[in-house]
Amino acid sequence: MTLIIGLTGGIASGKSTVSSMFNDFNIPVIDADQIARDVVRPGEEAYEKIIAQFGSNIVRPDRTLDRKKLGSIVFADNKRRQQLNNIVHPAIRQKMLQQRDEYVRDGKSSVVLDIPLLFESKLMHYVDKIIVVYVDENIQLKRLIDRDKLTDQEAKQRINSQLPLKEKVEQADATIDNNGTIKQTAAQLKEILTSWSVKV
Repeated sequence: MTLIIGLTGGIASGKSTVSSMFNDFNIPVIDADQIARDVVRPGEEAYEKIIAQFGSNIVRPDRTLDRKKLGSIVFADNKRRQQLNNIVHPAIRQKMLQQRDEYVRDGKSSVVLDIPLLFESKLMHYVDKIIVVYVDENIQLKRLIDRDKLTDQEAKQRINSQLPLKEKVEQADATIDNNGTIKQTAAQLKEILTSWSVKV
């Protein structure tokens, strides 16, 4: 029986750091963000639909999508964001489930689905257990501004487009407090996996 673990958090909460830690335990991770990049490559069906919906001015000279331009459109307008999600999310889900089912067929004892919008997209039924990576709001804001070189307002727009981290924590099976050091975060992950009888 394969244990399917859902990993989520908020933007700039350090979820990617935790995601990479599963490699140390030889647990495969299916990364929704990576799949999201794959499905919008030139030639993919979702790519063609996005251009039809948002126009060719969001395309770079090399034909790839200008993610920053697209982001500035969709994060400022809920309706436009929903239009983008309606194109991209079904394509991501299909690929994610294909990969999950392959790991299950291969007999892996556990698999991680790394899904930033797990709760927002109501994908809880895809997984058996959910880990939320938590960080204090002021730290989240500072990390996001530093990481993506955003203004205070742009960063708050992106944070507010997601469910508040506190609400995600309430729905989680386990929480990792990522306000401390990487070592402390890794220790929490190991403890959670051990309590779920995952071999680490």
